[in-house]
Amino acid sequence: MSGDSTVEQELLAAVRELTERVAALEAEVAAVRARQEQDVPEEVALAISAAVAAYLGHRAKIKQVHYRTGQAWAQQGRVAVQGHRIIHGAR
Repeated sequence: MSGDSTVEQELLAAVRELTERVAALEAEVAAVRARQEQDVPEEVALAISAAVAAYLGHRAKIKQVHYRTGQAWAQQGRVAVQGHRIIHGAR
């Protein structure tokens, strides 16, 4: 009978740990969603507009701007670095 009790206690501890982890992840997701729902600051939109105008040589209209975290840039950088192959010439 004590073996059943030990297994039951281990299962309860695992459930508690998983519940805490799920709660932490839900809080993190809520924080990320709150950041994504923020509007793009006006000075950032103006800086983007100026950069586009300098690149194109004429003023362009900004129709839509999405605010994202730097994770997409970081992921794209990793793809570029990890996808780079060094080809050694035959000697």
